[in-house]
Amino acid sequence: MRILLIEDDRKLADYLRKALVEVAFVVDHLVDGREGLLAAASIDYDILIVDRMLPGLDGLGIVRTLRAAGNRTPVLFLSALGEVEDRVEGLHAGGDDYLIKPFAFSELHARLEALLRRGSAEAPETRLRVADLEMDLLKREVSRAGTSIQLQPREFRLLEYLMRNTGQVVTRTMLLEQVWDYRFDPQTNVIDVHISRLRGKIDRDFDPSLLQTVRGAGYLLGVP
Repeated sequence: MRILLIEDDRKLADYLRKALVEVAFVVDHLVDGREGLLAAASIDYDILIVDRMLPGLDGLGIVRTLRAAGNRTPVLFLSALGEVEDRVEGLHAGGDDYLIKPFAFSELHARLEALLRRGSAEAPETRLRVADLEMDLLKREVSRAGTSIQLQPREFRLLEYLMRNTGQVVTRTMLLEQVWDYRFDPQTNVIDVHISRLRGKIDRDFDPSLLQTVRGAGYLLGVP
């Protein structure tokens, strides 16, 4: 199993690399966030261990970028930031697990094994489909009834979230947290504007309309 460790604490990284090699992992180590992102995006790793606070690009930015590109490699966050809000933020960014420093290697090892078992049971999802609406997560392409639909990056992220929650009402708060990374309502019409634009692209020239407004609750993507 090949692991990418992105950690700028060299003393901790040296310790982890030696310990992981002893339990039969192959470990690549990088200290810079941007270099770590490039490696994670270009090499097939079995798992990523990512520190949250990194030079160049922080761990949250690394994982969000990978997930937006369709990379589903399991990610274990390491961080001294251990408040509930910090852990939730890491998981919302796309992390699969979150381990607070300091920690015992035995716990890290157990968590890695659990993530690898989970990953072996689930094939990476590369395409989403709702009726005749399709999204290719690897190519970053969207089409409906065979017609290509051009979306802006934020529209793509919004549609991806809606498609992953097909048939469920998605609230404004959920959209603000998952698509805009806001932890509060900034009292703007940003959601309304993007929903309107997205509806115009995926529904205007097609039947039936898939993107529905649930008055007083939020939005729902699905066949009426």
